[in-house]
Order: sequence, then C-alpha cells, then structure tokens
Amino acid sequence: MAATPPIPVLSENASLPGRASTDSGRTLAHRPGLDEALLALGIVAAFLACFGGLAELALRWHRQEEYSHGYFIPLISLWLLWSRREALVQSRGEPSRWGIAVLALAAASLLLGELTALMLLIQLAFLLSLAGLVLCYGGSSMLRITLLPIAVLLFSVPMPYLVESQLTWRLQLVSSNLGVAMLRAFNYSVYLEGNVIDLGSFKLQVIEACSGLRYLYPLLSVGFLMAYMYPAALRWRVLLMLSTIPITVFTNSIRIAVTGVLVDQWGSGMANGFLHYFEGWIIFIACQVVLTLEIMAIERFTRRRSLFEVQQFPQVQPVPPSGAGPARAAGVLSAAVLLLLLAFIAVHSLDVRDEIRPARTSLRLFPSELEGWSAREASMPVDVERALGLEDYVLADYVGPASESVNFYVAYYASQRKGVSPHSPQVCIPGGGWVISDLRNVQVPAGDDTELTAVRVQVDRGRERALVYYWFQERGERLANEYAVKWHLLVDAVLRNRTDGALVRVMTEVAPNEDTRAADARLQRFVRAAAPKLGPFVPD
Repeated sequence: MAATPPIPVLSENASLPGRASTDSGRTLAHRPGLDEALLALGIVAAFLACFGGLAELALRWHRQEEYSHGYFIPLISLWLLWSRREALVQSRGEPSRWGIAVLALAAASLLLGELTALMLLIQLAFLLSLAGLVLCYGGSSMLRITLLPIAVLLFSVPMPYLVESQLTWRLQLVSSNLGVAMLRAFNYSVYLEGNVIDLGSFKLQVIEACSGLRYLYPLLSVGFLMAYMYPAALRWRVLLMLSTIPITVFTNSIRIAVTGVLVDQWGSGMANGFLHYFEGWIIFIACQVVLTLEIMAIERFTRRRSLFEVQQFPQVQPVPPSGAGPARAAGVLSAAVLLLLLAFIAVHSLDVRDEIRPARTSLRLFPSELEGWSAREASMPVDVERALGLEDYVLADYVGPASESVNFYVAYYASQRKGVSPHSPQVCIPGGGWVISDLRNVQVPAGDDTELTAVRVQVDRGRERALVYYWFQERGERLANEYAVKWHLLVDAVLRNRTDGALVRVMTEVAPNEDTRAADARLQRFVRAAAPKLGPFVPD
C-alpha cells in the first residue's frame, strides 16, 4: 500500500488561502496609508475645533513684538520632528487607548476656554490633542519621541493678558531701579520717580517696551533649545534655561543705563528711533553670548569639553515599541477623530445657543446727580469702543461738593462667550504710560449696608499720581479676583446659560502735596453713592 502523505495540521496562526496572516496582532492586509490618513484628519479636526483660539494666537504674534518669534516656533517643531523621522518610524508601538482620555481632556479644556473666553485653555487644548493623537497612532513609545517637538510649541503660546501686565509693570520697576543704580555707579546724578529717570536736563521714561519682557519670552525659547543641545546633566541644562530670566533683566537694565548716558551726552533723540531699536538687537545677541559663556563656565568646572563638542544636535535613539509592536490603529484613530468632531460641533453649537440676556436699563441713563456729585459725561472714540467689544458703557467725570473730581467708568458685556470680556485695568493702565506702584485689595462700604471688595491700584506717570478702584459685577456677585471671575463665568455659563457682566472702575488724581488717604476717602464716598444705583443697569 502506498504511503499517504501527511495531512497538514493548521494552527490558529497559520494562513488560510485568501486570508491575510497576522504577526504579533498586526493586520498585514489593510490598505496602506489608512492610519496616516486618519491621523491627518484628526489633526485637521483638532485645528478646526480650536480655530478661534489659534486665530487669536496668530493675532497676538502680529500685534505684540514680544511674541513675534511665535511664527518661527512651529517651524522649529517641524524641524525637530523631521530630524527624528527614523526614530519615529522605529518607535511606533501599539495604539494606546489612553490617547482617547487625553483627547477627552483636550475637549474639556476647549469647551472651558470657549465658555470662559480664556484663549490660553483653547491653545493648550490644541497641544493636548496633538499628544492624544500620537498616543492613538503609535502609543507611548512614539509619544516619547514627539513630546519635545510638541512641548516646543508652548513657547509660541502668549501669556494671559493679566499675567503679562503684572510681569510688565514689575519688570519696569526692577529694570528702572537697576538702571539708576548703574548710572549712579558711574557718578551720574539721577532721580527715580516710578518709571521716570530724571537726569536733570532730560527725563527718561521706562515704558512697557523697555520692561525686558520683549526679550525674555524669545530668550526662554533660545535657552530651551541651547539646553536641549547641551549634553550635560539635567541640573545644568535646567540651570542654563532658567538663567535666561536674570540675564534678560540685568542686560535690559544695562540698556537703560546706556540710553541714559547717551541721552545725557547727545540729547533725547538717543532714546528713540533706529538707534534705540538697534540697541534692542544688541541686547538680544548679548544675552545669547552670555548663555554661551555660561556653558563654557560649566564645562570649565566639569568635563572641560570645547564649545563645538557641547553644542551639537543630539542623536535621538528610538524607543522600544510599547505593547506587541505596531498594530493597525484605524479603530482607535477613528474614535479619536469622532471625539474631535464632536468637540467641534459642541463648540460651534455654543454660537447658536440662545443665551439668556436679562432685561436692563441702558447705562446712558445712569444718574448724573449722585448725593452732591454732578456728572460731565464723555465718550470714547468709535474704534476704541469696537476694540473693547462692549455692549454698553458709561464714562463720566463726577465733581463733588468740594470741587473734587472722580472719573467713573462702567463697561457692560451682554455675553462673554466669544473671546470678548472686560479688559482688566491692570492691562489697560500701563498702556497710557502709567506704572503701577501699589496693588492690593480693599474693603469699601457699598452704601446698601454691605461692603464690597475692590482692587486698589496706585499708579504713577512722572510726577503725576492717581488712585484707581475697580471690581467686576457679574450676575449678582461683586468680585475683585479675576480668576474667581472666570470660575463664576464658567459655572453660570453651564448652569444658568448667562455670561453677562460688567467692569466698574473709579479713578481720581492725587494732587502733588495730597496724602493718598484723602484720595482713598474721596473714592470711597463716591462708591457709597454710586454702587447701590448699579442694580437696574447691571442686573443680578
């Protein structure tokens, strides 16, 4: 009898005719490029969902010189990705469902940003969504390779206006004091009043642009890249990056001192124009030179390498793929894209949702007589009104019984959902050349047997002084803390479908020989008269 050939035994991993084989859970017979197409679609969906915040981001790059370097940051991020392309391919692991959780967090941040008009939350949501999509495509191993290029994008995100304004006026004062100390060290007789340096024959004002913030933010980006390219222990790299802060402040103070010397020798023309602009570039380059010298000093006491050895582009090694290795990510990516599209729909549904706008009386009818105070009404230019985005306002100078004067301003916003909200006086005050010399909260009798908390701001401009009280009146709450304002805005937007509110500001000039306590008393008398009248105009 002829021997029969052995019958082949098929295991569950063997290939059947017409069926694709699998290797470590990876399906080999799927259309090439499907995962990549879904990843690209997810990035587009994230961009569309966050478009309002990203448009505001580009607008600030255009309008504010301290953020104009933002145009280059995405290019640097793409360059870093391109330089890691081989490591990226080799590090692609099993898709992680944690990416869906990160995208859900990004969607929540996006909605919070839209509801509270905090563009920072929207911009951070976009970066979170990029990280989430990478997790959905290539797992944690690929995220470790792409994390730095994504993190670099943080340097393109401007600081919130409130944080920026507080940093600006504080840096103005620090730079002014250091600049004056340097001038005195060279035997110049100078007098500092606020942010004005009195040289006797000339006065030099340290404006916002000279605070040093214009160099600080770009230099932090440079310091980060230099620290990344510096092959040293983590502590030295962190030190290198953080040292950009004192270096910027100190070199900016040198610039102020040098400007003072030039103005004293050759006149006020040295404080503006091309020369002043060119000085800024010199200071920026000088800061980078100081960072390089810092690296050389570190090497002098550590490994003694040359500058060419320590400033080279590092070779990025691939990360061993997570899980069972690369697998088809279409399922996870499809869920990710769906989540982003739902976030896009949710954001844009806010635009068509009928928001509750309570009945109220126009502020143009606010009483012109308040317990002996008589108003002289004023108005703002149309372009300023348009820029502020307010619904209604009153602006008037009230003169009291003793001929004292108080400026009264209330800006009402019927909705704060589309990135429009009251401008903090801490942002606007420095724009007029004023410098904040004192800032604190005070309790003020409101005239209705209650007290309100107001922010008290003392400002100086040369020899001029003024005192400002302000607070936010939001849906029955009187708030001084601007972060609390955003929190109440979020809660009321969700639970009450209301985002209306107003900024209330009173201001008085302080006479040259007047004690600020007299100015405080004047403002408090006016607040007692005006605050109880706001109810019909700023409804609870």
